[in-house]
Amino acid sequence: MLRIRNLCVSFGKSEILQGINLDLMPGDSISVVGESGAGKTTLALAIMGLFSGSASGEISFLGRDLLDISEQEYRKIRGQDMAMVFQNVEDALDPVYRIEDLIKEAILCHSRPEKKALDERVSGLLTSVGLSRNKGRSYPYQLSGGERQRVLIAMALANDPDLLILDEPTASLDPLTKANIIKLFAFAMSGRMSLLITHDISLASALTNQMAVLYAGRIIEQGKTEKLVKDPRHPYTRGLLRSFLKLNATKDLQGIPGRMTLGLAGCPFHQRCTQHIEICERIVPELVRLNGSLIACHRGGILPLLQIKGLSKRFDSFIALQDINLTLYEGETMAIVGESGSGKTTLSKIIMGLYEEDSGEIRLEGREVGIRSLEFYRKVQMIFQNPKESISHRVSVLDAVMEPLVVQRMGCEEDRRKRAINVIEHVELPFDDDFLSRYPHQLSGGEVQRVAIARALALGPKLLVADEPTSALDPSVQAKILKLLMNLQEMMGLTMLFVTHDIALARKVSDHMAVMQKGQIVEIGATNEVLSNPMHPYTRKLVECVFGSENGICDQRILNDGI
Repeated sequence: MLRIRNLCVSFGKSEILQGINLDLMPGDSISVVGESGAGKTTLALAIMGLFSGSASGEISFLGRDLLDISEQEYRKIRGQDMAMVFQNVEDALDPVYRIEDLIKEAILCHSRPEKKALDERVSGLLTSVGLSRNKGRSYPYQLSGGERQRVLIAMALANDPDLLILDEPTASLDPLTKANIIKLFAFAMSGRMSLLITHDISLASALTNQMAVLYAGRIIEQGKTEKLVKDPRHPYTRGLLRSFLKLNATKDLQGIPGRMTLGLAGCPFHQRCTQHIEICERIVPELVRLNGSLIACHRGGILPLLQIKGLSKRFDSFIALQDINLTLYEGETMAIVGESGSGKTTLSKIIMGLYEEDSGEIRLEGREVGIRSLEFYRKVQMIFQNPKESISHRVSVLDAVMEPLVVQRMGCEEDRRKRAINVIEHVELPFDDDFLSRYPHQLSGGEVQRVAIARALALGPKLLVADEPTSALDPSVQAKILKLLMNLQEMMGLTMLFVTHDIALARKVSDHMAVMQKGQIVEIGATNEVLSNPMHPYTRKLVECVFGSENGICDQRILNDGI
């Protein structure tokens, strides 16, 4: 009943919306999410006919194209067949009218009921939104923010509209009031078409069954709300979720580098996307169906970077790895957790080509990996567990970081030096001549670890295999190193395989988690889901060990008990 096709809205020379397509049928609810300035409110105002710019395309509602009707005809529809709860409560309520008069006005604009019927209707609306009739005699300034929001809902429902539009309806409410208002919205949206405009993804999850992600005036991903929240496929959608506290209960919050820019050629997100290619700068990607959702991305969304299938390894009669299967996507961190001897380091060394697998395959960017070439090591680097053993004690800090560039024959001597100093600065180490000329034994443990990270990042790899990278560090240095890695992931789109026995540490840095026991992956999934609802007995023991005891210390017998 609401059909939007190729909707474009401009204010002067600025195009705010470009090529928007949406469909809503009776009972459907859809949320439009995105950063401020993406065009969400402009979309709502365009549907309501309340924008001052120019529009093209089609907004068909109840069989009529709203872009082709007069303002007089629009007034018959607005408030009667479609209604909106506005974002700014203070501006939406006339301060010189009582609440009951505001609701009556909303009704009288479209019908002329008898006084008794009108009073009963107003009383019923107030009751339905949880307000007493006495509140109806109040002025807006005499009500709390939550009460004023309830009045707006009552006004929107006054004529039982077919379409209800909510624009950031809980943005200024405290958590308790917000929870009560959400229940009210669920009631108001039931059985009618609903469009929710919000930056609050948890609100969208609670109220809508469909979600459209808007960026710089274009829809870049759309599908079922539950699916998009659990498994976002566009890099921007993933960035939104990572930056949202309530849906990111385990991993530390991460943002999206850069800022949104309107009017860019090509993909509107390409300047901030860590996996963009040349075509992204020239051609706008079409919104196409992929795995049950719509996505606008020339690369088909977030790509699988590392795929491991059926990987097994024996050392004589000892089974180190057995039938390992996992997929690691670009820009994500997967934690490999488990006890010492579970096979974590063996897995990482096989990936790096330091051990040879007995069976199975490893694919990098879709291509099977055989003998590790220089090209492979340009894309994949490793931080070893003990940096003092992985860096020669006979080379200086600068030479240690430059060595991968020398091996890969990248640039001239001066270019290598500049690149090495740049990455040393990135890992927050001094880059004066005195520090660059020091040897590993002259550095602290945290400094050596940062040098090892700089060395691994010197080639600008896509994948970083980090084997217990902070196990020998004190908590303060450990926190700085982890923050550094997460910042580099945010800025560079770095993908990480994070090997650790510390499940509490894995919880803070990883998007996904694989739990290993005796050479097998016994559980794998989103970190939040694995930790909040562990399915395997061993995973449950690990979680209880770290998070379930008062002192946070787990006896080895707890892990072995019943397993």
